[in-house]
Amino acid sequence: MEGQNLFIERRYAEGKEERLPQLAAELVNYGVDVIFAIGPPQTLAAAKATDKIPIVFVGGGDPVALGLVKSFDPGGNVTGITFVTVELAPKRIQLLHEAVPGSKRMGVLWKPDNVVNKLELEAATKNADMLGLTVMPFEVRAVNEFEVAFAAMEHEHIDATLILSNPLTFPNRVEMTASALRHHVPTMVSLREYVEAGALMSYGPSYAGHCRRAADYVDQILKGAKPADLPVQLPTEFELTVNSKTAKALDLSIPSSFVLSANIVE
Repeated sequence: MEGQNLFIERRYAEGKEERLPQLAAELVNYGVDVIFAIGPPQTLAAAKATDKIPIVFVGGGDPVALGLVKSFDPGGNVTGITFVTVELAPKRIQLLHEAVPGSKRMGVLWKPDNVVNKLELEAATKNADMLGLTVMPFEVRAVNEFEVAFAAMEHEHIDATLILSNPLTFPNRVEMTASALRHHVPTMVSLREYVEAGALMSYGPSYAGHCRRAADYVDQILKGAKPADLPVQLPTEFELTVNSKTAKALDLSIPSSFVLSANIVE
């Protein structure tokens, strides 16, 4: 119980990834017993700041390829739960194409200085031609660029857009999805939380579920377990979520067979 047998020092980069090394160093200097990091950039910053304090992460991308761990049996001070975000990017493009009948021009909203977003963009683009799709990337680096990006998508006649999750899009998802709706752009995202904020649909593992699994690892470490002995976990379930209100606002008729396989957020 926080304040009784658990004390939490929180640090937020507010979407500014250049601040992460300083924030990680602050936690190390504070002398915490374990660091919980949400996202690969945050975890990489923590791992560079200490090789002694246990680190538990939740985030997308292959943790081995990103250099977070040497293998899924980590052997070091870092372990956690991965979203396999990069691997799911082509599937999300495919599902978005199915949900928006006749779609040919797909946008991808991404943050160019985010290492996982770069890999996701490559993965999403790789097999798009097999679906008869043209993929166009749109960069955002700050909150005030959402409106500009979605206006550009409307101007370019983008049929639908895959939004890549990062420290800029996730905390500002309400403003971002409102901008997408203003410009009549159907959106696919990785996490249900975006759909609850107004995105059209999501496909991926449960963010809350992953955090609960990570909390179990933190608990084990605080009770004496070593992160080196706790294997990196993969998702066990995936959910497809559709926001019916957003679909209606977009005047979009999603195929009934598609909707029947989804969890509907009213």
